[in-house]
Order: sequence, then structure tokens, then C-alpha cells
Amino acid sequence: MIAMQKQADKPLLNETESTFGGLGIAPNLLDAILRLGFKTPTSIQRKAIPPAIDGKDIIGIAQTGTGKTLAFGIPLVQQILKDGKKNGLIILPTRELALQINESIQKIGRGFGIKTVALIGGAPIRPQVNAIRDNPHIIIGTPGRIIDHLEQRTLSLRDVSVLVLDEADRMFDMGFAPQINKILQVVPKDRQTMLFSATMPDGIVKIASNHMKLPVRVEIDRSGTAAENIEHELFIVKKDQKNPLLKKLLEEYKGSVLVFLRIKFGVKKICDDLRRIGISVAEIHSNRSLAQRKEALEGFKRGKYRVLVATDIASRGIDVKGIELVINFDLPDNPEDYVHRIGRTGRAGLAGKAISFALPDQGAKIKEIERLTRIYLPISKVPELPYIPSPRLNARNSFNKRNYSPRGPVRIAGRKSSGSSSGRFGYGKRR
Repeated sequence: MIAMQKQADKPLLNETESTFGGLGIAPNLLDAILRLGFKTPTSIQRKAIPPAIDGKDIIGIAQTGTGKTLAFGIPLVQQILKDGKKNGLIILPTRELALQINESIQKIGRGFGIKTVALIGGAPIRPQVNAIRDNPHIIIGTPGRIIDHLEQRTLSLRDVSVLVLDEADRMFDMGFAPQINKILQVVPKDRQTMLFSATMPDGIVKIASNHMKLPVRVEIDRSGTAAENIEHELFIVKKDQKNPLLKKLLEEYKGSVLVFLRIKFGVKKICDDLRRIGISVAEIHSNRSLAQRKEALEGFKRGKYRVLVATDIASRGIDVKGIELVINFDLPDNPEDYVHRIGRTGRAGLAGKAISFALPDQGAKIKEIERLTRIYLPISKVPELPYIPSPRLNARNSFNKRNYSPRGPVRIAGRKSSGSSSGRFGYGKRR
């Protein structure tokens, strides 16, 4: 059993507690945060920042899009500003997420001379070595590239005083447990550790038990839940109906759309098909270079591309405001990935839509998603396409054989209803 402190929820917030000014943030740092446009802390920020500033170990359980970056970024920067000898290490699963976090931390610390470096694969290693030699305050990196630098002795972690593990469950899902354990063996034991995750699998429980000191657990919603402001919809289709249905939906939804596939090999074909009908589209998957992935993501953010087609490599590395629709062209292998995928929409309190395509024999996968999220995925008839009764009939019969009752709030057709200083690192809505 993990010895852990649980922060109690407060039923009411006073005026001070509803702003960043009531969280113990230093005045100069607070001014910088307000200038960046952050006025009201999210739930995870309100709960995690005060104990983190006090130097306590933190386990933060929250879905994507809840503001976890500031929840650990603000305390980390404040610790460094308080003691110039302190240094931070942030470990996360993907290159995109590392670049995103690096950009966010730079914004917070820009006015205070805080130096960062992103250590990620797919990028030349020499500029990274030069940046490490410049004694950055914060290292942000993926496990594999951090291990590369350790093995080449271009990086030392002996001065790390604050360690952050972000998207920890995803790192375990991606097979990074050996690298994380190796890193944990070389960072100082006398440190503050902050671990953020959407779920609490056994691997994370083990880390908490073996490598953290009386961590304060702060949890936003039940682990594995999806945001309530996302409307869900499910289509039961044959494989050859997926492409026509995708095109039909892209005609009806005019905003930015994120499309997820299980594997990379079908991404290019879909993108080529969409380009032929005049849709601006980009792709992100493991076969794309870092430069190509950065260009695709930045283009999607700027509106150059209306549609982004990606594998799960992007499910936690995309922070784009105003994504109207997420389409699961393929259902994910793990139900947890459904939560992370759809977490790209409905962010910052905005409404979002998630549409999933399921084959007639995928009733079991749907049940797994519904059990985890406690959300019933309403099935819709395929619009204006040749309708084949048997897939939907069989699927409905399969899905209706539920031996459980979803609990908590569910959303159906847009309505809620009740369901049961030196030497730091050594070197919409349908239209």
C-alpha cells in the first residue's frame, strides 16, 4: 500500500482561491503568469500548485486538457527562482509533447533567465550537447534520448532536484519502463518528484511506492473519465464504408478535425484521398521526420490544414485550441487511449464532439470503452450512404448484451442523462 496524502476537495471557493493569487506563487512569477493571459486556475492547478510549491511529492491524476503543464511548471520555475542551484528534469513520452512543454516552460521563465533544452529523438544530437554545456536550468526530454545522452556521457543528472514524470501511464504503455527505471537509478534520491498521469496502472503504483516520499495525491474526476462537455457518437460500419463516411462527415463539420488511426500505413492513403477532394490535410506518425511532424502540427494550429490525420503518437502531444471534432477512424487498442484521443477536443471548457467508427465485430471494444469512461456511446445510422441492416443490427444486439450499467453522467445527443547556478547538468456542432 502506498503511503499517500489525499488533498480534500473544497466545496466552495472564495475569491482568493479562485485566482492564481491564492496559490502561494511568488509575486514576480504571478505577474508573469497573468501577463500570459492565465487568470483562473484549473482544478488540477488549484490542487497541485500549493503543495508542489511547498516541496512535497505530487501524484496528479487528471485527464488530458486539464492544465497539467502549469500545475508542475509553475512550482518548478518557482523552486529554481528561489534557489539558483536547483535544476529540473521533465520526462514525457513523445517528441511533440516535449516540444510543447518546452515552449510552455520557456514562456513562463523567459523574463527570469530560465534556460531549457529539449532532448528528443529525431533531432541532431550535437546542438543538444551544446545546449547541455550551456548549463540549462530544466531538461525536457523523452526517455530514449535522455538515455542516449547518459550513455554517451554528455549529460549528468547528479544535480537534479525536481523530477517530473508527465503522462506516466502513456510512457509505460509505450514500453519505456526500463528507461524510466534506469533514469530513476541515477537521479539524486534527495529530490522532489511530481508524477502526472491519466490513470494509475501497476507500474505507476510501483514508482510511487519505491521512489516517492509521502506523495500528495490530487485527482480530478475519476481516473479514466472523459470530459463532460464532449458529445459522443458511434457508427457501425463495414471496412469499405469508413472512407466515404469520413468524407461525408468532413462535409458536414466545417471546423478543424483530428482523425486517429491505429497504425501508420493507412494514414497516407487517407490524406491523399482527402487532398483529391480539396481538403487541406496533414499527417503525423512515426515515419514522418521531426521537421515534418513539427510543420504538420504548426500548420494545423495556424489553420493552414483543416484536418490532421495521426496515429496515437499524437494523442497526448497536440495542444490546439478549438478542435471541433475528433474522429476515431479506427478504435484504439486500449480503452484508455480513447480518453486521450478525445481529450484533444472539448478543452478549456469548450464543447467538443467525438465520433467513432466501429466494425460489426468490435462490440467488445466498445464495451471496454464504455466501462472505463462510464459513457454510453449512442449508435447513429450511417448518413446518406448505402445502409446495410445486418452490421448495425448485429452490433446493437452485441452491444445491448451489457452485463454492467454505466454510472455517473453520460451524454447522449448533447444532453446529460443519468445512467445506472553552476554545473547544473554537467554538460459543433453538425452544420
